[in-house]
Amino acid sequence: MAKNTQANPDEMSFLDHLEELRWHLIRATLAIVIVGTVAFIFKDFIFDSIIFAPANPDFISYELLCKVAQMVGSDKGCVNEMDFTIQNRTMGGQFNAAIWTSIIVGIVVAFPYVIYEFWKFISPGLYEKERKNSRGFIMISSLLFFMGVLFGYYIIAPLSINFLAGFTVGDMVKNEFDIGSYIGLVRASALAAGLIFELPIIIYFFTKIGLVTPQFLKKYRKYALIIVLVVSAVITPPDISTQVIVSIPILILYEVSIFISAFVTRQEARELKRAQKRNKQQ
Repeated sequence: MAKNTQANPDEMSFLDHLEELRWHLIRATLAIVIVGTVAFIFKDFIFDSIIFAPANPDFISYELLCKVAQMVGSDKGCVNEMDFTIQNRTMGGQFNAAIWTSIIVGIVVAFPYVIYEFWKFISPGLYEKERKNSRGFIMISSLLFFMGVLFGYYIIAPLSINFLAGFTVGDMVKNEFDIGSYIGLVRASALAAGLIFELPIIIYFFTKIGLVTPQFLKKYRKYALIIVLVVSAVITPPDISTQVIVSIPILILYEVSIFISAFVTRQEARELKRAQKRNKQQ
């Protein structure tokens, strides 16, 4: 393994690359398992203080929304109670919930290291200048991911829980949500937002390999708006105000992605001119 790590990537065979990838995946998985094990040990704190926090009317997001609503002269945004209960209907329901929640916590917390292992695998195939220009890749991608997770947890999840908990088709029907359904909503909200916030990083690499250009992104901006609205409708309840709240940061990320794509395009154009100038001088 040590020889493969130090070898020139151009001289490595396909099997050597697979072996190298295998070890990167093993280390990334091991990091997730370690963090997940710690999360399982502290499952009481994670469930009581994090997972079930949006189910309480005194959750910080509800308080902020109430203050915003009061500023515009309305009290509809205030949450006074959560008229639902969370139940477990299967023998292994709580144990499975603890296991899967621990794994998700492992993925979220170990995300920077997972990205680091991914970067270690692809960086030997880049030019020295490309590696220098991408030094902030791990930090920026991790920051965007954590921002997305926090947005999903503090905005999407509580808005979805508040809407669905208060929705009813009749007085005879009581909301008693299964623990897997509740945790699945919180998990999907956080992870989906975390992945969506990686859009600038994805656009950066797509621009580097020539799949997209800033002109392409500008030309299809109106179609992107439709896609954003569809995505917002999928990851949020059918409430217009919630969808608008979720759409705004995604649209901002799209505009930032256009700026990043334009920056990469200008940078590559300058590099091409310099290379042509050097060739003429030779």
